[in-house]
Amino acid sequence: MASRLTAWLQPIADWFAGFGIPEPIVHWGHPAMMGIVVFVLGSYVAWAGWRGRTAQDVEAAVKAKADHRKLAPMMFLFIALGYTGGVLSLVMQGHPILESGHFWTGSAAIALLATNGLISGTKFGGGQPALRSVHAYLGAFAMLVLVAHAALGLKLGLSI
Repeated sequence: MASRLTAWLQPIADWFAGFGIPEPIVHWGHPAMMGIVVFVLGSYVAWAGWRGRTAQDVEAAVKAKADHRKLAPMMFLFIALGYTGGVLSLVMQGHPILESGHFWTGSAAIALLATNGLISGTKFGGGQPALRSVHAYLGAFAMLVLVAHAALGLKLGLSI
């Protein structure tokens, strides 16, 4: 399956390679950009979600919830695009796609965040407190997976 996926992605990777992107950008561009998305935007989105849930000040909670609601979809979009870029970067570098923990934690993070988006998209099943709790803890777990993903990505980047 990995070889078929690589063969399917190779023309796209070759197209990007045709831009003459310097090797350090191909190698470290994905981690640099995704580090910003996960550690800056992701941290704020997670903090805003929890702040909206736990703040005693009603005005602060409303603002935090609004920030979370506005920024979480953008964070998911950037992570999904970054996932695609990371996979293409591996193809451009001739590295197997499906053989690293980094690939699998990235896939898990996308699945967790998509599930969380679906939960919120249903308006938490019509406002069910249990689904709000699932959303909060699933989002926190997704952030932990992304931290593990970053550590595995650093290990991968240093090995190729």
